[in-house]
Amino acid sequence: MKAAIFDALGKPLRIGDVKLPEAGRGQVLLKVCRCGICGSDLHMTEDPTFGLEGGEVIGHEFSGEVIDVGFGVTGLKPGDHVSAAPLRGCGACASCKRGEPAWCANFDLIGGGFAEFAALDAVQCRKLPWGISAIDGALAEPLSVALHGIRRARMQPGARVLIVGAGAIGLAVAFWARRLGAAHVVVADLHDHQRDRAMELGATDFILSGKDMARRLAESCGGSAPEIVFECVGKPGLIDHCVDLVAPRGKVLVLGLCTAPDHMNSFRAISKEVDIVMSVFFSMPEFEMAIRALDGGTHTPHHLISDHVSLLSMPEAFEALRSRTTQCKVLVDPSGFVAQN
Repeated sequence: MKAAIFDALGKPLRIGDVKLPEAGRGQVLLKVCRCGICGSDLHMTEDPTFGLEGGEVIGHEFSGEVIDVGFGVTGLKPGDHVSAAPLRGCGACASCKRGEPAWCANFDLIGGGFAEFAALDAVQCRKLPWGISAIDGALAEPLSVALHGIRRARMQPGARVLIVGAGAIGLAVAFWARRLGAAHVVVADLHDHQRDRAMELGATDFILSGKDMARRLAESCGGSAPEIVFECVGKPGLIDHCVDLVAPRGKVLVLGLCTAPDHMNSFRAISKEVDIVMSVFFSMPEFEMAIRALDGGTHTPHHLISDHVSLLSMPEAFEALRSRTTQCKVLVDPSGFVAQN
């Protein structure tokens, strides 16, 4: 089958032939419908922290059609459309039984979505309800990451929320914050490329980062500083920046993936009694909740999608995302057919 193959750090992905996977015991074989390009995919191909050695097929935000099932699989059959959660645990420990494989001692983040077919454990899949397309099903993973951040922040209805960073995760946080009752949902970014998309997803305002930001932010939040600030960029210095912007005794929720050493003014944080909370991955109940959110409404998650590209053109599109663009969530179509936005 065709797949986008990682060869080495700093080298573009390459389209080539790899062995067609098989559905082993407890597994399903999927024909991949769509796979989203995630910021962490970009990090993986340029940062040794993630341990890629060469020859891997990455891509972890995918949906597809069940083609075959292995021995012992129940509840799924060929023809079913599913979203795939890339979180694999042992299946037997307390964390796995709670639906939290990301906190299993044997946790593994699986890829394989940048290919025509992928095999994974059936327990990682959730069948898409009638009316939800497999195209939109590829959004379940990033939506789940954002939802987990909202839940980690213990956001209450009526909250004043700031999201720093208008990438796909930041905009997904805006979607959930508005859906779950925040009164003010302000998105901030260095550029206004995603302003319209942010408003379509539920933001109440969009501001540009920079001079006099605290005053402008307070105006957008009804006269007060935000109670919760979500850091959704992942650059050194941004946690400290968020501490500066949040209200006293507020909360900074960190979703941005930063592999470089960071620093902060701890005296300012302790003086304001700011809670700094880290968030990564999600639980399977949150994954299921994200799938249910794909059924539409006033602010629909499909506004995250900015483009569809074929597998053959995917390496070029992947490299283009290393520089700031007007793109948000780019979905790869391994079948070669590219639907219109």
